[in-house]
Amino acid sequence: DGSGWKGVCDILVKDGFAVTIVQEPETSFQDDVAAVKRSLALQDGPSILVAHSYGGAVITKAGTNPSVAGLVYIAAHMPDAGENEADDGKRFPSDLSKSGAMKKTADGFTYLDPAQFHEYFAADLSVEQSAFMARTQVFNAADNFKAVITAPAWRSKPSWALVAAADRTINPDLERWYAKRANSHMVEVAGASHSVYVSHPKEVAAVIESAADAVSK
Repeated sequence: DGSGWKGVCDILVKDGFAVTIVQEPETSFQDDVAAVKRSLALQDGPSILVAHSYGGAVITKAGTNPSVAGLVYIAAHMPDAGENEADDGKRFPSDLSKSGAMKKTADGFTYLDPAQFHEYFAADLSVEQSAFMARTQVFNAADNFKAVITAPAWRSKPSWALVAAADRTINPDLERWYAKRANSHMVEVAGASHSVYVSHPKEVAAVIESAADAVSK
């Protein structure tokens, strides 16, 4: 959930940025896009949208809002028009996708097996911190991964992409492919797991700040 961004948030706030962390309900893709737009409407001036993982598809949709000046993808999906992230993931399958660690509830929500959470999602964090993240993970409606993008915001707005080089949830090669296709400003963090926003807050904050600086000139 959003609390994982505390390290990044603390840096940005200290450096004078206004920060809002959107808690996506993950009950439907439409609900998540609406949650982002709800927070956008409360901002005073142009905004940078930052997303991790599945959230990349959400800001690709929500980012067409005229108040959005740029997009930052942190180990995230970047679907194009007519694409969804489930299909995009098949271009470069991840270790997680081959593992069977993703589980589904009876009513169609996905979650990562807590016993395998550290291995596939947060290998560069302590076992204790990873265990807490596994316990607090937000279940995501399975259909969300199949939401088709119509007008991708990164086609019309500048984007930045951080590649987590040791990511086992999204293949780092897919992250690199996305960034190259979008002509994003790309940064790579060696040894970083999918939880790079938690384990490497300084590097993540630096990418966000560079995006904000670029669009404000």
